[in-house]
Amino acid sequence: MVSACGFHLRGNYLLPEELHDISLTSFDQYSDLTRNVQKQLRMNGIRQVAPTTVTPSLDLISESLGERTLSLYQNSRAAEKELTYTVRYSVLIPEHDIKTYTTTVNRNYLDNPLTALAKSVERDMIEDEMRAQAAEQILRQMARLKADDQPAESTDTITNNDESETKVSTQEVIKTMSPSTENNQ
Repeated sequence: MVSACGFHLRGNYLLPEELHDISLTSFDQYSDLTRNVQKQLRMNGIRQVAPTTVTPSLDLISESLGERTLSLYQNSRAAEKELTYTVRYSVLIPEHDIKTYTTTVNRNYLDNPLTALAKSVERDMIEDEMRAQAAEQILRQMARLKADDQPAESTDTITNNDESETKVSTQEVIKTMSPSTENNQ
């Protein structure tokens, strides 16, 4: 009954059927980002397989962490900082073009110089959360791949009363359904 209304658990994405087996390559196989992506793949029931020419592949190209000062204390020390975590990755589905994406996660935090040790631990925790969010964004983007690959104009088969079939484009159907100025006159 719950699934009839479209309810899904948070973090559970409906990935295209061709992505249920995927090969994962990374700039660093042992990085925290790679581990987070592997965890997301497992949570969504996607098996990691060895790279082949017929297997879809996800390639983590690079990650970067930037920092920007947002505000200062009176003594010109940074009071508030913004962290920007950026991941570049590409997805290749056989018989489709390779698509390269960039995902960015931003977070702000207060940097009190009197509590330097606590702030370094807090920053590490924030960076870990940002990596986990980036991995979730990667899976969300992969769930959208099916919609992105749909052709701009689709054709449907319509069966007439005399049992003959006619191929009609979606745009033609929309034109026939819209009221025309000729019919109104």
